[in-house]
Amino acid sequence: MRVFGIDPGSACTGYGCVETDGSRNHLITSGAITALADDAFPQRLARIHAKLLVLLDECHPDYVAIESLFYATNVRSALKLAHARGVAMLAAVEAGCPVAEYTPAEVKRAVVGYGRAEKSQVQQMVQLLLGLDEVPTPHDAADALAVAICHLHTGDSKQDHGALDSDGVKVIRQPRSWRQYRPSSNR
Repeated sequence: MRVFGIDPGSACTGYGCVETDGSRNHLITSGAITALADDAFPQRLARIHAKLLVLLDECHPDYVAIESLFYATNVRSALKLAHARGVAMLAAVEAGCPVAEYTPAEVKRAVVGYGRAEKSQVQQMVQLLLGLDEVPTPHDAADALAVAICHLHTGDSKQDHGALDSDGVKVIRQPRSWRQYRPSSNR
């Protein structure tokens, strides 16, 4: 199974693609889509969308996993993040991929085992789980890889948690409680 993870942001959107053979995870690609300093906000969104479409076409993932919104006190930055998530989801749907969403706490819990883990702990576990020589950089790419790994660990590939929406697009519903969590048996 191949999962493309996205850590959305209006200034920098991290991406990472991970494949599993059932026992080991392998890095396919990772990086970040950065906005140019003089780009207007609509151009930043267009850049994110266009680059993600190219990457998804190159990687051919089975799923796209996107980090969902977290509670933010700054409404303006939350809205910009929501726009970036929207164009990322649009790119995934246009590429024909089912989309799974995970909160930052769910990602940390799936990768590190603790929902309040520090960024450095997540980066080190991503390095370990993918057998990399170095911690993935930039941190946005490491976060996107963590989202992809989260889906590999919690998105049960044998059971279908998804449903088709009114447009026929598959939307994956993930457990929202530790009581619903079932570790993947492909370890």
